Amino acid sequence: TMTIILWAFLSFPTSEEISVRYDEARYSATTTSSSSPITELARLNGLEASEQIRHSFGGRFGRAIEPMLEPLGFDWRIGIGLLGAFAAREVFVSTLGIVFGIEEANEETQSLRSSLRNARKEDGSPLMTPLTGISLMVFFVLACQCMSTIVIVRKESGTWRWPIFMFGYMSVLAYTASLVVYQTGSALGLGGI
Repeated sequence: TMTIILWAFLSFPTSEEISVRYDEARYSATTTSSSSPITELARLNGLEASEQIRHSFGGRFGRAIEPMLEPLGFDWRIGIGLLGAFAAREVFVSTLGIVFGIEEANEETQSLRSSLRNARKEDGSPLMTPLTGISLMVFFVLACQCMSTIVIVRKESGTWRWPIFMFGYMSVLAYTASLVVYQTGSALGLGGI
């Protein structure tokens, strides 16, 4: 049930305007004498998915929580990745692939690596730096981001008190540790390394 809710959160609503625009672009790509229409179609599909996720409830939520994530070195795109990772941590990479418009992204996908390397925050600074990566790893080490674990704790304890407590304290711990790492690193001038 939680997976379906999470999927719906990141998939709806869809924008008809975005769909029409990309349908026209796909039609144009197949009718022109492009040397690689399959590659262009894959690129367009990825870009459409990225725009649709920005328009979704999840994308809107990610932009709404961005002010809370900025002190950790994250933006709304990483926020959506964190949200998607609630289903399972390994979903983080594929969620970032969707956000950056890359189909079938995994840890080895060079286009995802390149997109992350070239991504910029609103102020023009790089999104992913080594310090941001460390901050993200600290967050993932300490956060309880596995809905199946929460469900098991609920089942074993017979109450929602323990899973809510566990999720709450682990989230606060992860946020605080990530905040300390990123802010200390930034104060020491390590933010741009």
